[in-house]
Amino acid sequence: MTQVLVAEDDGRVAASVRRALEYAGHNVTVVGDGPAALAAALRDVPDLVVLDVMLPGLDGFGVCRALRAAGAGSLVLMLTARDATMDRVTGLDAGADDYLVKPFAYEELLARVRALLRRRPADVKAAGRLALADLGLDESTREVRRGKRSVELTALEFDLLRHFLRHPRQVLTRQQLLDAVWGGGNPSTTNVVDVYIGYLRTKLESAGEPRLLHTVRGVGYVLRGA
Repeated sequence: MTQVLVAEDDGRVAASVRRALEYAGHNVTVVGDGPAALAAALRDVPDLVVLDVMLPGLDGFGVCRALRAAGAGSLVLMLTARDATMDRVTGLDAGADDYLVKPFAYEELLARVRALLRRRPADVKAAGRLALADLGLDESTREVRRGKRSVELTALEFDLLRHFLRHPRQVLTRQQLLDAVWGGGNPSTTNVVDVYIGYLRTKLESAGEPRLLHTVRGVGYVLRGA
């Protein structure tokens, strides 16, 4: 079920938006000010944030900028009574994915939500929850699962797997992995990557699951479905 955070300080509007989204099958949380919206979005990493511009404490532009600065990948649909071009530009520049001017028809709101959710890559949802095939990783809790099985990883193994999940189906060289996960190193130290790839494979395949981390001979490694 899609997780939606609604940040709206007008109680009547918030209740109406909530009813419309829940009727469409979404799981909805409502908050009424900017700081609460930012905290909830960073804590729970919803699939979509429906974000009013005129929020107390921190306006919607500020919330959106803070989310993007923190690397949050939740989709953001901004709601506002403002219809000025510069306001729309400001919202999009802040990192919003779409912009809806009040008053609006709830059919249009739901259509915008459907369109936004279709943009998500099939195997990478909101930042904080990365997945490929039956492999899932939660950045906030640092939990990794292969199907129904929990996979215990060391800090370095987790960082290496996270980098692969952020670049699914992309062939990564040993030097690229060394730079991204270990902070750099000369070519003579790239064998540490091979060692940790071995560790990951052992843990990810310990129940006989198909291989996801593949070797590309002469180049490096790639994470892709079997």
